[in-house]
Amino acid sequence: MSKSIKMLLALGLAGFISACAQEPVEEYVVVDPEPISTEPGYTGKYK
Repeated sequence: MSKSIKMLLALGLAGFISACAQEPVEEYVVVDPEPISTEPGYTGKYK
């Protein structure tokens, strides 16, 4: 094979290895919890 083809294969292999060697970036989303509300108490029939 010619030198240019070997060089392209070497560069492609190096790029592939470097792309696979990167550690995945962990993405996370912080969600604020909703405030807990209490149920209204029984105060009588029509108050």
